[in-house]
Amino acid sequence: MPEATPPSLRRPLVLGSTSPYRRELLSRLHLEFQVAAPDVDESAFAGESPHALAVRLALAKAKSVAARFPDAVVIGSDQVADMDGEPLGKPGNHDNAVAQLRRMRGRTVVFQTALSVVCLASGFEQSDLAPVRVKFRNLTDAEIEAYLLAERPYDCAGSARSEGLGIAILDAIESDDPTALVGLPLIRTCRMIRAAGIKVL
Repeated sequence: MPEATPPSLRRPLVLGSTSPYRRELLSRLHLEFQVAAPDVDESAFAGESPHALAVRLALAKAKSVAARFPDAVVIGSDQVADMDGEPLGKPGNHDNAVAQLRRMRGRTVVFQTALSVVCLASGFEQSDLAPVRVKFRNLTDAEIEAYLLAERPYDCAGSARSEGLGIAILDAIESDDPTALVGLPLIRTCRMIRAAGIKVL
């Protein structure tokens, strides 16, 4: 039977995100963790695809926080809504959210949720992508307004807050990692932090 890792050698776990959604998701694993804000410019490069942007930003966020916590296992994540290869980010305000949802109604959008885990002390670095295919209902303008006034999802990629009333604006969700749409794919998170030395169970 393998020996347990001595407490002195257990690495701290840090979530490199200020997102309350990711914090709530990670807390489901009943692990002790800290939260730290990454310092990353989230602008897309010219011609950068949505999935490449999501992976690049997730790794940049993890590395940004890992520079301040070199002994820790750091989780970084990012999500970009992908509409036929065009990235749709967080709307930021009501008018932008209305415009996004009008464009997406009746369409299928892929939410590219990227995850990176980094530990500078051990040299560990791993990234993965959890795409989620989301079919939006053919929403009326009145339904869009009602949803936005109730949820105010202006900090969510593609204005979609599926864990709340946003589920009512959708026709279907396809994913192999159920929490990916909310912002942190927990199946991949468990797999990657175990590989980095964090005992989940």
